Amino acid sequence: MSELRDLRHNPATKRKGDRSAYAFLTPWLVGLVVITAGPMLASLYLSFTDYNLLQPAEWIGVENLSRMLGDERLHQSLKVTLVYVALGVPLQLGLALAIAVLLNTGMRGLAFYRSVLYLPSLLGGSVAVAILWRQMFGTEGLVNRLLAYFGIEGIGWVSDPRTALYSIVGLHVWTFGAPMIIFLAGLRQIPSSYYEAAQVDGAGRWKLFRHITFPLITPIIFFNLVLQIISAFQAFTQAFIVSGGTGGPSDSTLFYTLYLYDKGFGEFDMGYASALAWLLLIIIGAFTAVNFYAARFWVHYEN
Repeated sequence: MSELRDLRHNPATKRKGDRSAYAFLTPWLVGLVVITAGPMLASLYLSFTDYNLLQPAEWIGVENLSRMLGDERLHQSLKVTLVYVALGVPLQLGLALAIAVLLNTGMRGLAFYRSVLYLPSLLGGSVAVAILWRQMFGTEGLVNRLLAYFGIEGIGWVSDPRTALYSIVGLHVWTFGAPMIIFLAGLRQIPSSYYEAAQVDGAGRWKLFRHITFPLITPIIFFNLVLQIISAFQAFTQAFIVSGGTGGPSDSTLFYTLYLYDKGFGEFDMGYASALAWLLLIIIGAFTAVNFYAARFWVHYEN
């Protein structure tokens, strides 16, 4: 034992251990600098410039910020994105929790149902599914054909400004698999003795959920809420494919990321696009901070 202590406190051995640790950390450190920190710092610099990818960047200070204040399409994109987040995230989490509670009742074939219901989360962000969704909700799509079967005249769901955004919200809600799996894992950690004791006292299903299930999974709900809000603010593929990359009709599906992409790679206004990217980072950070602050009032931990 004394020899082991001597080895641990030997300066040469310690230096050798440090070198080994840094050697193993080198790939991560290179990735952090080259892939994350470097581009972020470059983007921060470009947000204060006028840069079109073809000519050297020209420093213009806070002029991009001034442009944002008067940019009506930017304001529309913020409105569309906030509506998408406000509707899509609660509906998705509510459906995911409801199905997780149902699967947690001990039904046969749980592994099969869990895999099938998780599948939309793997496919929902793909281009192929977005194209399929656009076809389903088109004027001659499957949805209108089903409505016609019941004598209801359909509309162009993705071509009507009144409904286009809600069709994309529906696609987001459909990809409930990932939060459902997390909810299910949390539900299976609740001791059955809690339910048994409450049932002895005459508690029904609603009281069991309200007084036992919900309080004990509030940390899981909070975790899913933060992740899904961040993900929803960054939604891009669905809106790009469904709207044909235009954000139409009438900018009703002009997501913030879609507008950012159009400015950066459509108009080559990369300086302004970089400023938009940093604004999105600030917005997501603000929502995350508010969630962490509000969590102290409704998230309950056992210890």
